[in-house]
Amino acid sequence: MYYQPLTQDHGLRHSPIKALVIPRPIGWISTLDAQGRPNLAPYSFFNVVCDAPAMVMFSSSGEKDSLRNCQETGEFVANLVSARQTKAMNISSTAVPSEVDEFQLAGLQAIASHSVKAPRVKDAPAALECKLHDIIELPSSQPGRRNAMVLGLVTGVFIDDAYIKDGMVDQEAMQMLARCGYRDYATVERVFEIGRPDD
Repeated sequence: MYYQPLTQDHGLRHSPIKALVIPRPIGWISTLDAQGRPNLAPYSFFNVVCDAPAMVMFSSSGEKDSLRNCQETGEFVANLVSARQTKAMNISSTAVPSEVDEFQLAGLQAIASHSVKAPRVKDAPAALECKLHDIIELPSSQPGRRNAMVLGLVTGVFIDDAYIKDGMVDQEAMQMLARCGYRDYATVERVFEIGRPDD
């Protein structure tokens, strides 16, 4: 099949685009609002975009608390999600009023970060503390719906020591959760190495 998404309907039950660009890492974004209230929400439109300096992005479809909080405070934490946290991650995606603490809602403990005021998820295998670099407005095909990409400069990196083996991150042991299409998820269970031709 072939279709042009700006002008044609794909004819399928759901848009296939999110089922094609897979797996997508989940950025479990923790923030504080201007009043100091915590917020936690998972974003599958998330990734690292630069390594020197380290930078990450997440994009928000709609005017969500994470986006507003980043604008107000200039910081966030991108927590990484392990498979054992699947249920808590899903609970934290619930649409609730801004004053509701998703850490409590999902039965999670917030712990202080080092380089930003926003807390991180205590049991997350890794977390990237970020200062806001920029918010880039994106086009929206739905009138009145704001789409924006948040770029963060990584100012602190937490890795649970249990997942460091022989001086490297043990990716298989972390069992990182990733988003696929529709309501589908996957875990990183098998990692293999391929050397570059010019190594």
